[in-house]
Amino acid sequence: MAKAEKAKAEKAKNLRIKLVKSLNGRNDKHIETANSLGLRRIGSETLQPDNPQTRGKIAQIGYLLRVTEEEEV
Repeated sequence: MAKAEKAKAEKAKNLRIKLVKSLNGRNDKHIETANSLGLRRIGSETLQPDNPQTRGKIAQIGYLLRVTEEEEV
């Protein structure tokens, strides 16, 4: 049981990020942040690593996004 828990903890986690609101009329820095995540239009999704850089970008434009955690298989 301990090995299974340890293996699960070692798996890298990813974040599935989806743009759910429009970028029209938004602050230029927020548009650039969305573009740096690979999000260009409503409904576009990207899979990003769960790290401090990605979390910072999400914190800046979180009101435009839907974020879910996924484990790497």
